[in-house]
This record gives sequence, structure tokens and C-alpha cells, in this order.
Amino acid sequence: MLYDAYEVQRSLMAGASRMAGFGADWLNHPANPISYSSMGPLVAASLDVFSHASAPRGKPEFGLTETRVGKKIVAVEERIALRKPFGQLKHFTKEGGVKDEVRGQPPLLIVAPMSGHYATLLRGTVERLLPKQDVYITDWRDAKQVPLADGSFDLDDYIDYLITYCETIAAETGQRPHMLAVCQPSVPALAATALMAADKNAARPLTLTLMGGPIDTREAPTAVNTLATQRPFSWFERNVIATIPMVYPGAGRKVYPGFLQLAGFMTMNLGSHLVSHFEMFKHLVAGDDESADATRAFYEEYRSVCDMTAEFYLQTIDAVFQRHLLPNGEFEHRGRRVDVGAIKDTALLAIEGEKDDISGLGQTRAALTLAKGLKAGQKQYYMAEGSGHYGIFNGRKWRDMIAPVVEGFIAKHG
Repeated sequence: MLYDAYEVQRSLMAGASRMAGFGADWLNHPANPISYSSMGPLVAASLDVFSHASAPRGKPEFGLTETRVGKKIVAVEERIALRKPFGQLKHFTKEGGVKDEVRGQPPLLIVAPMSGHYATLLRGTVERLLPKQDVYITDWRDAKQVPLADGSFDLDDYIDYLITYCETIAAETGQRPHMLAVCQPSVPALAATALMAADKNAARPLTLTLMGGPIDTREAPTAVNTLATQRPFSWFERNVIATIPMVYPGAGRKVYPGFLQLAGFMTMNLGSHLVSHFEMFKHLVAGDDESADATRAFYEEYRSVCDMTAEFYLQTIDAVFQRHLLPNGEFEHRGRRVDVGAIKDTALLAIEGEKDDISGLGQTRAALTLAKGLKAGQKQYYMAEGSGHYGIFNGRKWRDMIAPVVEGFIAKHG
């Protein structure tokens, strides 16, 4: 019933959003005398903010059409290297007479979080790394679009996907790939690397970079971690799992809806979101469309959400946030214990944001302690001063401070 109620509300708000948009356009039209009054811009701006906040959203595009390689601007094309039911491996290929320069670039698999947002949340991450890396990314699928006939998807499947993706990249490039995991996938990425190391898999990553991930959430617990530990596992089963309605291909599938995850994140920092929209309102009243567009662009991405399967979400809550199986040495993949100490020749970089309110300081760094099989020179830690969770993979601090550390680490151990 929860999902059905949401769909009814979403349909109503979509109509209200369109009407508000029409009203804003009418009030702002140069031929309308009201647009020159003192009240017209105020009402138009109010309608514009409401229209934007209530509009339904689908999957965004990456929209990365070019990058700079050396001194040349080259075209970028998106190619699907491998397609699986719950996610595809996307490759950003470079075209335009720079084959020699591109041939020497190291293959890099960026593991996007499966946590309610699409992989396009990492658009800025991809864009900054494209000039010097041969970039692939995990493009996870919205669970409501996956028919029940395609089976289930849990944390074990996630790890299997990462191993398969690494093998696909190695087969295409003839090189061991590098891997970079942002936030939630830090745990499955570290587990996949450990399993591949134990099996001496030829496609095991050359380096693994973990950014703001919940390796050990007992370190500096945040509000997100506290929520997961204060409530019993049964509470999550009863209160946050819903069934996909009949209007979607995945009808009948149990999921953790993206709209619930978004509501949780919005309420965590409700004050700052309200201030952002009020600032957008003031920019519109003043005619500063450029500043208003910057706020719009952020929320277009932030409010574009997707569902994740119930089995993946619940297994993650249990294994990562409640029982801390990986740091306790008890994490298993399909009945096989995962030994992080088996990693011998995959260099490990842990990156944290000083002001991260999702994964607290020390949670990602814990991976360096677990990797007992690596020498000191194979491990590196970087704390981004003044950076919050989103800022470690997007924005100015990412581009100017953090990305050079990642590039240098890849180059050093490549």
C-alpha cells in the first residue's frame, strides 16, 4: 500500500507542478503587464520553486561528450561493455585521433553506489578522471524496472558483478584494472578484491581506492549508522520495504524505495535544503537565473532516485551496519569467508572527508588496518580537510585536492 499511495501522490504532484510551471511562465512573459509589477516576480518565483521541487524525475544522462587529452579536445562516447539484469558496465570511450595517448591510459572501474541514486551522481567524478584514465562505471538499474523473472539481487550478487566487470575490463584492455568505490560499495569492492586475490584471479585490481565508505561503522558513528543500530532488523523489514505496483515492469518485487531514501537524506539536513530553495527563490526574484540554475542542477540530480532490491538492502543493513561482519573477520560470500589479509598486490588508498556526516572519520581508514597482507608502501590515507560526504567526489575540492591524489596513486602503483 505504501508504494501505491506514493504513486497516487506523485501523479497529483506532477499535475500541480505543470500548472505551477505554466503559471510562472505566464507571470514572467514580457507581454504580461503583471510581470512589470512588484508582486508579479514574487509570485512567479514562488510558483517556479514549487514547480521544480514537485516535478517527477527519471534517470538523468551523463551528458559527457568531450574531454581533454593532453592538448587536444576529443569526443567521448558511451558504450555498454557488458549488460546484466541489475546493472550494466558502461565505458566512456575517447575518439578523435589520439589513439597513442589513449592506448597508454590505465583502465579504471568506478563503482557507483547502489543507494537510491543513479550512477550519474558521480558525473563530476567521471568528468575529472576522464583525461588521464580509461574510465568504466557500474550503471546500476532501477529495481522497479527489472521483471521478477530476472531473479533476485543481494550483496553476494553485487560482489559477483564486480568480479565479472573486472574480468570484462581485463579481457578488453589486456591489463589489470584499477578500482575506485564511492561510499556504499566500499564493502563489496574490498570483499571482491580479497576474493580475487585469494583465487589469484588475473583480473584482480592493481589498486583499490575507497572513498567515504562504511568499512567499520563503529568508528565515529553518524546519524545514518545510529539509525541502523538503534532499531532491530525486523523494524526495517516491516517499515521500509514495499512492493512494486503493477504499473512497472518489476511489479511484485520487494524493494527499498528510492523515495524513502531521499526523504531520509532530506530530513537529515532539512534546514540546509530549505535555505537552498529560499536562496533559489531570491535569485529568481532578482532575475539572477544563472545562480538559480546552479541550485536547480544540483537538485535535478539529487532528487532523481531509484529503488534497490529488498534482499540487497536488508543484507547490507545486517552485515555492514548491525553485525559489522567485515571488520570482525566474519564476512562471507556464498558461504566462503572473506579474508582481507589475502590482498597482497593490490595497493589500497582510503579517502575520507573531514566533515562527512554519512561515513564518519575512521570508517574507511579501517580498511588499511584490515589489509594485513599489504606492506606500508602499498597503503595510503588521505583526509580531505573541510570536505563533507558529497564533496569528496564532486565539486571544487574533489577536482583540485582529491582527484590529484587518486591520479598520483594510480600512476605510482600502475
